Amino acid sequence: MAMNVGAADGEEDVVMSTINTTPLVDVMLVMLIIFLITIPVVTTSVPVDLPKQTIEMRESKPDNIVLSVDAAGAIYWYDARVPDTRALTERLKKVSTMQPQPEVHIRGDARSDYEGVGRVLYACQLAGIGKVSFITEPPAGG
Repeated sequence: MAMNVGAADGEEDVVMSTINTTPLVDVMLVMLIIFLITIPVVTTSVPVDLPKQTIEMRESKPDNIVLSVDAAGAIYWYDARVPDTRALTERLKKVSTMQPQPEVHIRGDARSDYEGVGRVLYACQLAGIGKVSFITEPPAGG
């Protein structure tokens, strides 16, 4: 790094007419690095219309059907036990003709092997139920 201290013979300071370009080059290099980092983030290759996220609380309507499967695999229509899959399918066929068709909410025990849940889904498919959902508990943190 050099420094201009003036003439050695004691004359007046001479006006320097040159521009110090070192700070200009430093700023330009920093801006170039910032642009190289941010441009790929901003630019996308495929234009996609992304879905908007909405938070919706599920309300339990009185016409919704709640089916429960306990740890042993037994199926319950609300609180009444259903003897077998054939009886469940017949009850669901009667419900599937209603307008509007009610939703089926399945509550499966976390300790079960989910064979019972599979039988409930199969019965819903055979009966022609259009909307099936699962009821879960939110995580402990909210």
